[in-house]
Amino acid sequence: MTLQQLKYVIEVARSRSINKAAQRLFISQPSLSNALKELEEEIGITIFARTNKGIMITPEGSEFLGYARQVVEQAELLENRYNKTRLPQQNFSVSAQHYAFAVSAFVRLLQEYEREEYEFTLRETKTFEIIDDVKNLRSEIGILYVNDFNEKVIHKFLREGNLKFHHLFEAKPHIFISSTNPLAEKEYVTLSDLYPYPYLSYEQGDYNSFYFSEEILSTLSRPKNIRVTDRATLFNLLIGLNGYTISTGVISQKLNGKDIIAVPLKVEERINVGYITHKNITNSTLANIYIQYLKETIEEELQQV
Repeated sequence: MTLQQLKYVIEVARSRSINKAAQRLFISQPSLSNALKELEEEIGITIFARTNKGIMITPEGSEFLGYARQVVEQAELLENRYNKTRLPQQNFSVSAQHYAFAVSAFVRLLQEYEREEYEFTLRETKTFEIIDDVKNLRSEIGILYVNDFNEKVIHKFLREGNLKFHHLFEAKPHIFISSTNPLAEKEYVTLSDLYPYPYLSYEQGDYNSFYFSEEILSTLSRPKNIRVTDRATLFNLLIGLNGYTISTGVISQKLNGKDIIAVPLKVEERINVGYITHKNITNSTLANIYIQYLKETIEEELQQV
């Protein structure tokens, strides 16, 4: 077993494709496949299961990958300590629901990260894909919420993926609206106040279940519904159509300006926001730093709510 083979495994897990991994590693696909096969034969386990839809990481492979990441990270620390000529490229990935505080923390991480080479990924994506990304080690950290309605279903998927939920904060529901919306002057709004306005929510693709909705109260019937896939589009429609969406109330004025505001929604609901990690994987140094920035950013932005 070599350090290079461990790096191959990590890259294949990240790319979810032997062909893409080979391109990124600047080696041929047959060479990479042979290296993986030799490693699997040497250690006596199957790391990647080959399917018609691509490769999947086996449970044994997930455990092996956790150790491999630690070995490679320690080797890089050793190299950095005694080789001052070149620092290796670092990789870090986060998958999140559409939260501004997740972006703010990511920005802080990059601002403090002094390297000439790195590859960081922030995926604002669907709820099921967040869970799947962390389960299959495409991301170290996933950020999502649970509440009384979806908790049993979400935690079932987390258990099956060998994932752990870490609480960050509990929020009272708010609506996000344009600062020019007629509801902007209210101290709080009720569900009946919202009835005439277009409701915006994030599309969940093939897993468009009420339980995977990024917004609470997903089962309520509304006369005007618009689904979007990204935060910029949602904010533009909030302004252009006087629409609304339901979220935590935590919004970054540094990133989003003052055109979008949060108004409390008078309902007996709570939103428990947290991050998920893989139980078999020890957090990298970058992951721990990001989590700390995440907590600091949330604390700062909660003071504005």
